[in-house]
Order: sequence, then C-alpha cells, then structure tokens
Amino acid sequence: MGREREMRVVRWLWLWLLLTISDAAVTSRMVNRLTASTNFLTTQELWFNQTLDHFSPYDHRQFAQRYYEFLDHFLLPNGPIFLKICGESACNGIVNDYISVLAKKFGAAVVSLEHRYYGKSSPFKYLTTENLKYLSSKQALFDLAVFRQYYQESLNAKLNRSKVENPWFVFGISYPGALSAWFRLKFPHLTCGSLASSAVVLAVYNFTEFDQQIGVSAGPECKAALQDVNQLVEQRLATNGNALKDLFGAAELKIDGDFLYFLADATVIAFQYGNPDTLCFPLTQAKNKGEDLVDAYATYVKEYYLGKFGVSVQTYNQQHLKDTALNGDSSDRLWWFQVCTEVAYFQVAPSNDSIRSSKVDTRYHLDLCKNVFGQGVYPDVDGTNIYYGGTKIAGSKIIFTNGSQDPWRRASKQTSSTDMPSYTVTCHNCGHGTDLRGCPQSPLSPEGDAKNCSSPDAVHKVRQQIIEHIDLWLSQCQAIGRSSM
Repeated sequence: MGREREMRVVRWLWLWLLLTISDAAVTSRMVNRLTASTNFLTTQELWFNQTLDHFSPYDHRQFAQRYYEFLDHFLLPNGPIFLKICGESACNGIVNDYISVLAKKFGAAVVSLEHRYYGKSSPFKYLTTENLKYLSSKQALFDLAVFRQYYQESLNAKLNRSKVENPWFVFGISYPGALSAWFRLKFPHLTCGSLASSAVVLAVYNFTEFDQQIGVSAGPECKAALQDVNQLVEQRLATNGNALKDLFGAAELKIDGDFLYFLADATVIAFQYGNPDTLCFPLTQAKNKGEDLVDAYATYVKEYYLGKFGVSVQTYNQQHLKDTALNGDSSDRLWWFQVCTEVAYFQVAPSNDSIRSSKVDTRYHLDLCKNVFGQGVYPDVDGTNIYYGGTKIAGSKIIFTNGSQDPWRRASKQTSSTDMPSYTVTCHNCGHGTDLRGCPQSPLSPEGDAKNCSSPDAVHKVRQQIIEHIDLWLSQCQAIGRSSM
C-alpha cells in the first residue's frame, strides 16, 4: 500500500510539472448550466497558433485555436493520448462521457481541439461568405494533424526527450465521428486507430432515408399520429398561419418552410437522442382520446424541445442565419455553410409515407443556401464522397458504432469490413452516440451512463468490443514504437 501511495505522489508531481509549464490558460465560461465537477473533465482553456490555409504555400496567416487537456489518468511518460474531436458548436471543455472511463482504463491523457471558426476559435470577426472559405472538413483535418504534432512535440520538450511518439487514438461523435474516421483515413501514421461513433461519413443530397428511419423508430402507432399532426399543421398553416406559429412559440419564423423544418426537427430530436416516449406517449394518448393532436404536439415542442432541450427558435430563422457578426449564436450559420458547401444531408420528405411536410424539399434547402450565403453556394456531395469514400471508406483500424433508433445511422457505415468493424447498439432508446453518451441523452448531462438505456447489456457489449479493439491497436503501435501500423 505504501508503494502504491508513493507512485501516486510521483505521478501527481509529474502532472503538476506538466501543468505549470503549459501554455497560459484561463478558466472558460460555463454554459447551459453545466458544472465542471459533473459534466466536464476540464474547462481550462489552452491555446496555440493554427495555420489558416493549409493548402496555400503563400498564405502564412494564423489564428488562435482553443484546446483542452485532461491528465488525471495519464501514465507518464509513455501512456496513450486520446484525441477527442470537437465539432459544429463551441467546445467549452472535455465532456465527461465514456471516454473518461476508457482513459482511466488505458492510462491515457485526453486532449480536445475546438473546430476552426466555432466558439472562440474563429479566424475572423465577421463571418461573411468570403471569410468562410476556409471552413471545411479538409482544413479541419489538417488542423487536427498540426495540433497532434504540436502537442506531441510539446510533451517531448517537457519530458526532455526527442523523436518519441506516444500512441494516439482519436474519438468523435456525429460530424466529429466522421472527422475521426477521415483522420485515420488521411493520416494513418498519426494515430493507432479511430472510434467513429454515429459517424456521418456519407454526404447525402436528398436524405429521404432520414425520415424513413424516424418512421421505423417511432413504430406504427406513433408514426400514424405524427403523420396526422403533419396533415393538420399544413391545413392550419394555409388558413391561419400566424395563429398556428404563435401556438408553437415560433411567430418569428416568417418563412413557412423554416417553420415546418422547425417542427420536423422537434420530432427528430426525440429519437435521435433516445427519448422516444417523451414524444410518442402524449401523442398517441391524445389521438386515442380524440383530443387535439396539434395542441398535444405544441405542448411537447414548447415543454421539451424549446424548454428542457433548450433549442432556440431563431436557429431556424433565415434572417438570423444571415447575420455575419461573430457572437454566441454563430454556430447555426457556420454549420449551414458546411451543409451548403460539402455534405448537404438535406432532410427532405420521402415521396410517400412521410412524417415531414413535403414542402421541406430540395428547393427549400437550395433556396436557403442561396438566401443565406449568396449565389453559387452549392453542396459538392459527389466531391466529398469521392474524397473520403462515403460508406465505402477504405481506411483501417476504424470502429464504427451506431444506435438502432438514430436516423443519422443511415449516413454511417453500418456494414463491417476488414479492419473496420461496425456495431449497432440495439434498444428502444439507443440514439446518437449511445456508446459514448449513454441514454437517454439530454444536452445538460452527457455523462455516458448506460443504466438508463432500455437495454444496458447491449451498450455494455458494444463497449467491450470497443475496448478490445483499442487494446489491440494500441499494443500494435507500442510494439513497433510509433503511432500507426
């Protein structure tokens, strides 16, 4: 016991040394009522200078990019480093999800880099369409590669060594999940492997499969109620649109397509994040009792989607999306730019049996892109899929995971292939990133707890398979003394 205590003291001394000679840091703002002790492993900001344009030999401009590190479980000096990729929103710290359990198990440091343009990592004060030309997944991947080299070299300098490579492993959920897979594809020498959770690796122009999955996830009774709601909403929108929008607390959405997209997303979120009963129970109950379905749906939207989930109506307002000022709400404009230039994911109504208004069609999306960003902005879906491979991605040592109820899984790689296993967590409330976030999910508590999943055993089984692959691939890296094989 005395020897164990002695080793713990030595380890903490090393951690103290690393932290005290790190770059100057300040405590980040807390958002969404999160507490650092429960929901974040750390919120302490660190910074380094990132290249603005990785593809120009002449442009040497840089910008300050925010990152975080969590060293409590790090086994110095040769422990692995887990790179957790941030995505299409401000990155205010390293979230306390299942990665913290993996870090403890493998003695890993956890580092996380904020995506360029989002949060505090914007190169420009104004987000004009011209200034957004450096916002792309390709630039973001090079950001990760440059940061990975920077951090490794900084660690070596602190440990008074050179040309030593710790084993690295990358993680991401959703769009960051795609970045995780793409990083391993494009920079296999910089990481031992990748976990691509709910990774949307397939750019899709008309994503009709999205709503088809919602219908499957809802089940026949709830799906029928949702379709009834959609029909009634369209009727009332045509006769008294202003009163209808007021009912949903969405009077500011002057464009009917924006309003209908808002209502469709409110449905999506219940299944995407593992809360189907929150939506389906009150709707089916209201239908069985002969009550007003639109009123029942409006109550769900206001109490859950706008209330508990905390979504802002202005997210769907094209006038808001046109705002080029850099502020706390800029993520909406930034992500739409990526949608309108690279990946589309246009969630349009299937030709029949849809739960979404047929007015949310391809023309709606293209008009939005043109209205918000100007003439000539168009998603190069074919170019994106040719560059990365879509679901035919030809990388190695990538784990793909998906939740069975998640509509986004239709844009992920769901079929296992050589050295790229794919697992689906199957249960009633298994949604987006369930393997790392647990369920049901709320944006206020992403602690990765599986006990609330309708089938905790399904989550545990996939997590065990993840551990086995990470263990194997890290050991292969360590055996040859570098970060890839």
